[in-house]
Amino acid sequence: MTDPVLAIILIVSFFAAMAAASYFKTLDSTLAGEARVPVVAGIVAGILIRLAAGEAAWHPILAGIILTVAALYVRLTGRESEPADGMTLGAMMGAAAAATFVFRGEDELLRFAECVAAGAVAGYGITFGLTHVRDKLRQAAIDAVTAIAAIGAAWLPSLLRARTGERTLAYSVAALLPLLVVAVVFKQWPAVRAELTEEAALNVIDEEDVRATAHPLRRLGRAGWHDAGAHREFVRIANRVALRKRQQRGRAEDVARLYQLEVIKLRMELQEMARIDRAMRAAAADAAR
Repeated sequence: MTDPVLAIILIVSFFAAMAAASYFKTLDSTLAGEARVPVVAGIVAGILIRLAAGEAAWHPILAGIILTVAALYVRLTGRESEPADGMTLGAMMGAAAAATFVFRGEDELLRFAECVAAGAVAGYGITFGLTHVRDKLRQAAIDAVTAIAAIGAAWLPSLLRARTGERTLAYSVAALLPLLVVAVVFKQWPAVRAELTEEAALNVIDEEDVRATAHPLRRLGRAGWHDAGAHREFVRIANRVALRKRQQRGRAEDVARLYQLEVIKLRMELQEMARIDRAMRAAAADAAR
């Protein structure tokens, strides 16, 4: 199989793998809509990199800088999200940028590894700065550090090229990013469980729902609910409550108040969904007698 054909297959497979990993993280299939702007931004970034890079040595530098700027644009025009979500969209943006190099006839797989690595680092860093830092000067400093880190991430495949080969590098990058997204779910598990335990103490959800809602694997099933689809929606809302509670800490009072209003609304939805499912389970039990 030629490298251009393999690059196309890798890019398509990478998009599918990132979509699957994102669904595992959120149980939500909205990534296709959210990825439109990053993909377009990635294509534009790829074209700019091609036009600006005269020699191969400039590719990592330009990829790091241009993809960081593109990630900043995507973050400012999109919804607020976590750094891991920024990494997901940044990696997909990098894959879209790599698509512009497919038919150049040289180093297609290396460009894929460079752009995806740089895009992932840029997406994570930009989102981290805008989510966790309030001071504009510190945000600018984090953006500058992110650009440097993205350049380093783009340069790494070139440094490893002689030792591992372009195909191995491309395979490794394509496999690593989806696995990182899945790993984030397990890393956040204790924090989500702690937030939902607090919700159970407030009688928002049942104690028995805490483990099934927070556990990375158990939340995928029915967990005793009558309607499996309703349980997945319950998990999505409960995880959004946990996220908003984390995000409102350390925010300005007006922003924290808006988050609290959203949390109250989501709590009401959780209580209503649990009430309906309990009624459905009771009706099913009565009908079985």
